[in-house]
Amino acid sequence: MRIGIDVGGTHTDAVILNGDDVIAATKALTSADVVSGITNALDTLLNDGAVKQSQIETVMIGTTQFTNAIIERRELAPVAAVRICLPSGRGLPPMVDWPEDIATAIGRQHYLLKGGYLYDGWPVADMDDAEVDAMIADLVVSGVKNIAIASAFSPMNADPEKYVAKKILRAIPDAKVTLSHNFGRLGLMERENAAILNTTLLPFAEKVISSFLKALTNRGLTCPVYISQNDGTLMSADFVSAYPALTFASGPTNSLRGAYKLTGLKDAIVVDIGGTTSDIGVLQGGFPRESNTVIEIGGVRTNFRMPDILAIGLGGGSVVSDDGRVIGPKSVGHRLVDEGLVFGGNTLTTTDIIVASGVADIGDSSKVAHLEQSVVENTLARMHQMLDQNIEMMKPGGKAMPVILVGGGSVLVTGDLQAASKIYRPENAGVANAIGAAIAQIGGESERLMSYREVPRDEAIAKVTQVATERAVKAGADFATIRTVDIEETTVPYMDESTTRVRVKVIGEIA
Repeated sequence: MRIGIDVGGTHTDAVILNGDDVIAATKALTSADVVSGITNALDTLLNDGAVKQSQIETVMIGTTQFTNAIIERRELAPVAAVRICLPSGRGLPPMVDWPEDIATAIGRQHYLLKGGYLYDGWPVADMDDAEVDAMIADLVVSGVKNIAIASAFSPMNADPEKYVAKKILRAIPDAKVTLSHNFGRLGLMERENAAILNTTLLPFAEKVISSFLKALTNRGLTCPVYISQNDGTLMSADFVSAYPALTFASGPTNSLRGAYKLTGLKDAIVVDIGGTTSDIGVLQGGFPRESNTVIEIGGVRTNFRMPDILAIGLGGGSVVSDDGRVIGPKSVGHRLVDEGLVFGGNTLTTTDIIVASGVADIGDSSKVAHLEQSVVENTLARMHQMLDQNIEMMKPGGKAMPVILVGGGSVLVTGDLQAASKIYRPENAGVANAIGAAIAQIGGESERLMSYREVPRDEAIAKVTQVATERAVKAGADFATIRTVDIEETTVPYMDESTTRVRVKVIGEIA
């Protein structure tokens, strides 16, 4: 048996799975200290499922804690950014296009050093040891111990990053260092941004992970613990302590994977309706379709692998206009239980409309008995129109696809959707995110520019696959079970005609 937990900003969802069967499920408010919220969820699960702690083999946790920290500008540690790129790359310094508030919170301390490589393996310049030593001396004086290192084309050759990191750790043994090549994507500035965001979260990550482990220990669970990341796979607790930024967008990813598990549909549109937004994503082969565009996290451009998600302002707490023709984007969110009409509040929300329509029994229905039928009908029509329009935007090639409704707010959809070939409302849809966390496997990814003139195609793919496999094993995968799930080859038009961007993703069972 295994437990899946998804710790969101508002709710903590949890399930116990025995094979493919859901033994118990619960949804509770997330606590400020995280520990008590998880502990309460575990108490409910173990009691409802009549399960002993010794029967639980693994616990998988998904969390939005790190995404929320970036968006809310909290728990951010000062960071020194080291870029190895000179004599090129001087014109746009690190964090040049960041929002002022987050750049100020992290500090704009940065250093530019000689070195790095070109895409074809030729060095940009030789490294200058005196320059590196001077940078380290300044770090010691400043007292900043969270350091992000990015080198030109480090996914091709990471030696400069490793060399500088080794020298820094020799001088500052307790430094927390992120090397950008470990995120695997090309593009210096976006990769550098990703490394900086990861580094600023490292002290907070230690607190969050220790809180998770403490909550499990409090309930006598001593089994292995894994954290879900943003491509639908898992990381060991130790691994996520070093790479917390890999959890960004893991919530919607877990919902998509949970929708796949609940329906068995490998290719479908998934609509995850929460309290504030509806997240629309696409399942391809049972995994979320990844975005091919630059992803912004809290206003910062990154090259993280992220699911292609379209979020719209429609949720259970969305505010409705008096005539029912305008919905959101303003929402009462987690305050629904205080501000919604059915709970004695004064704000008309989509939840009130659903209760007034007779579809759902939530709160006190007498509180919405005065609503005119035209308002209810207008709101229901507008909700369905919003979903239809945005589902159409997400369809691959515009082809008809089934739609899976998940999330606590899925009750908002009362009828058919014109954009769906068929609608699925699976049992336990409200905790699909926790189910998605519970079924996840360990993954690894690598990306490189390869010349098929110099290295035959099969050999080039094998090299990239090897790196992806090593990363999966490091994250906790069983080497014997690893398989390749995606190979992406893209010819780079502005380089030599034989240069190809090769990206490989692998997954495996937990070791």
